[in-house]
Amino acid sequence: MNDQKRILLPNARRAAFAAVLALAPLLSLSGCTAIKVKLGMRVYLAKTNVTAMQVSLPKGPAIAPGERLGLVVNFTQPNGKPLVTEGQGKGKVLWKDLTVTPTVVTADQKGNITLPHDPRKSDGKTAHVAITAPSHPDLHAELDIPITYDYNFVANFSGAPGASGSSGSDGMAGSSGSSGSIDPNNPSPGGNGGNGTNGSDGGDGGPGGDAPAVTVMITLRPGAHSLLQASVTAAGKRRLYLIDPQGGALSVLADGGPGGAGGRGGRGGAGGAGGSGSPSGSSGSSGSDGRNGFDGSPGKAGSITVTYDPSAKPYLTAIHTSNRGGPQPVFIEAPVAALW
Repeated sequence: MNDQKRILLPNARRAAFAAVLALAPLLSLSGCTAIKVKLGMRVYLAKTNVTAMQVSLPKGPAIAPGERLGLVVNFTQPNGKPLVTEGQGKGKVLWKDLTVTPTVVTADQKGNITLPHDPRKSDGKTAHVAITAPSHPDLHAELDIPITYDYNFVANFSGAPGASGSSGSDGMAGSSGSSGSIDPNNPSPGGNGGNGTNGSDGGDGGPGGDAPAVTVMITLRPGAHSLLQASVTAAGKRRLYLIDPQGGALSVLADGGPGGAGGRGGRGGAGGAGGSGSPSGSSGSSGSDGRNGFDGSPGKAGSITVTYDPSAKPYLTAIHTSNRGGPQPVFIEAPVAALW
């Protein structure tokens, strides 16, 4: 009996492992919490004994306007072992079992926080999150999150990429030839196979979109730690930035959109096989492959004009521009008042 157990146990483990592998695609598609809990991949916090909790921002400690970062909550179990949230923490605790109360930042249901792009909404403030577990009302965690402007901001007004061309249709295979007779007393030839039809040509890619003219205004906001204020305007849209020139940067893009890729030409259909007989029929010829579509032409780059206050001149290395193939960006020194 013991020998049988030693033989069957490895097989049972293999079967269980195979079952988990078979379920993995379903888990990724359905995200079924109940199944994940059953397999031990997640836990319900209401059914778990924890004694303490702490929140952290692993990719922090600060957050920049427009940036999105993941929170991690670490719980301590009575035996001292940690239990961590899913998502950024790659743990087992479900974020839906927690309540996140954000200040200045916003929070989603997956433990991610985002600071608004507009720096006026966070200028001079400190972001904050308070986290509670409704199933454990005695536990809570809080975290102050400084606002940083030491960040590589991007103002992208480049043209849209062109649409890809459609693929050509494949040709149809030729029909097989009819069978003849190989009876030596009554031979007959096999029929010839039909020719395959040609594949159709792929569609041409669409042209890339043109970038608009872009206007940039820059001034220095003096203080204990001077910051650059920037306004970028194009196509009726205005975006504001606050940049730490000691480590941060602003890239202004007005490149033409890339042309769309040409579609694949259809494959020619195979020739039909000749029928058996005496003699055998000839096989049909294959159809020609269709031509691949041509890539679309790139769009035109937009012009970039940067007007900067004299006080900002020493920090212009923090401003980068790109409008490949377009007119040379123009930098103009002139008084620029505070932008907000």
